[in-house]
Amino acid sequence: MSTPPAGTTQKRLFSRNDYLAPLPIPTGEKPCDVLNTIWSKNDVFVDIGNYSIGSAVMVIWTMGVFFALMSYITPHPLIWGGGLIIVGIPILFVIQGLFRAVPLPVRFNRQRREVCVPQGDDEYWIVPWESVIAAATQQSSVSQAGRATMGLLIIGFENPDPLAKDDNKHFSFGFNCGGGTTAMALWECIRSYMEIGPQAVPKAAALNAGENLRFYLDYMRDKAKTRGWILTLLWDGILGVFVFNAPLAQYLQRKKLYPPPDLTYPAIIEWSKPLPPEQWAKRSAELETAIAKREAELAVQTAQASEDRP
Repeated sequence: MSTPPAGTTQKRLFSRNDYLAPLPIPTGEKPCDVLNTIWSKNDVFVDIGNYSIGSAVMVIWTMGVFFALMSYITPHPLIWGGGLIIVGIPILFVIQGLFRAVPLPVRFNRQRREVCVPQGDDEYWIVPWESVIAAATQQSSVSQAGRATMGLLIIGFENPDPLAKDDNKHFSFGFNCGGGTTAMALWECIRSYMEIGPQAVPKAAALNAGENLRFYLDYMRDKAKTRGWILTLLWDGILGVFVFNAPLAQYLQRKKLYPPPDLTYPAIIEWSKPLPPEQWAKRSAELETAIAKREAELAVQTAQASEDRP
């Protein structure tokens, strides 16, 4: 799987692709775990999960509110029927997902500079960190309702086994975070952890199965510190509760992920133990050069932006 060099951006009329790795150079964005992908974090490794039943609940709830409003404005059997089909089928998938085991996380070991990619109950890959592929992709469409944009952060891994079958050579997972700068900020959670350290990225998601209402109120207090109580009450208090039902979404997400799944392969338990600092793996010379070049470019961009400000 070949990709353009990291830092390359390909723009088209209705799409944009930003290639972030390999090699994992800085994006210029601040790390932000917008989807609560960090399930566990310590000085040795970080576990990144891709389980978002909470997001599905918020989307379904929003569609339900929309159809309820439509049926109130224009009562018609077709609206009720369409709403039951469009909302009912995803609800069945969510209920089914609640009874399935949560997929195992991918573990990034910063001391070894390697990644453990689970492939099943008894199979996993150990992939060099600097070989990981990452890209932010964004697609737009235009209709009578206006312009709609969707995007993903895609992270890919290559099977290190040269004898692997064609259907077992590549593995990737995507995060529905909108693409663009948001995807870069999410990728920076992983890149900054591996290249800077655990202190450079947000804390692991609060997955404790405590009191849900209290958790949501604490969440609102944290948001109010950065954007004020008025915006917080409008967005998280009104829209978040009545339009998206964020408390229910967070409850199901935390209930399903408490405690977060762990990697129990005997060899990986040993692989995840801390190493003496003198045994830590080092960056390659190629990555050192690429990072230095990218940091110089970002410094120039920051200086120019400061000069352009009135």
